[in-house]
Amino acid sequence: MDKQELGRFLRSRRERLRPQDVGLPSGPRRRTPGLRREEIAVLAHISTEYYVRLEQGRAPRPSGEVLAGIATALRLTDAESDHLHVLAGTAPIRTGLHRRDVRPSILALLERLPLTAAFVTSAAFEVLAWNDLAAALMEDFGRLAPADRNLARRAFLGPPPLFAISDTAQFRHHVVMELRATLARYPSDPAVTGLVQELRDGSAEFARLWERHDVQPLPVLTKTFHHPAVGPITVDCDGLALVDRDQHLVLYTAPPGSRDAEALALLNVLGTESIDAL
Repeated sequence: MDKQELGRFLRSRRERLRPQDVGLPSGPRRRTPGLRREEIAVLAHISTEYYVRLEQGRAPRPSGEVLAGIATALRLTDAESDHLHVLAGTAPIRTGLHRRDVRPSILALLERLPLTAAFVTSAAFEVLAWNDLAAALMEDFGRLAPADRNLARRAFLGPPPLFAISDTAQFRHHVVMELRATLARYPSDPAVTGLVQELRDGSAEFARLWERHDVQPLPVLTKTFHHPAVGPITVDCDGLALVDRDQHLVLYTAPPGSRDAEALALLNVLGTESIDAL
């Protein structure tokens, strides 16, 4: 815990706020910028004395709940809230909802990637956007009900993917560990808590893995799709974090000149017609 830096950060965030920003009357002319310490304390549901000691670098480490209250009172962004928790040496507690809207530049990028099956997933494994090659390689997500576009739900509750893949057990383990981290970030998001509860109730395998409390997923480096139109395709898997929205851009590619690259190129020509013909 960096007490001095924490105090300076709190003071800087308090001084940028105006009474009207938090629904308080402006009142008489203020001698100092921003809100008063006692006003932040009231908004955060803590004592004024304790908040003053935090700003002065004299308080013991605050709990995650106290920091979450202060973050709300100071109207901190997610990035600022995370920084607050880093300074205090605690894990952040999120009170918002995970985002499902994909940045327009990412949607455009999906269509510009050559011979790459690409899609975007939310923090709760919902497929939010995809390109034509991803639909041809995996499944036409546009024809699925929204609930069936969730890869975590599909992995444990079905229906199974249209084409067999090589890493089902590894992917299930990855899903459980990532969902545990997601639940820690969004403990009050009903979409996240509901999904976890649904999987725990509906899948003995998920419940067993959940009780292991593993939190460090191993990267999935390759995946093999057994596609009836072009045969087996082994692809390299790369996931890029879209930090601003807590989403992932997943890319499936194959080495140039390889048989797998040729199969991807053929699928790129056939499109989802290769699925419709089955």
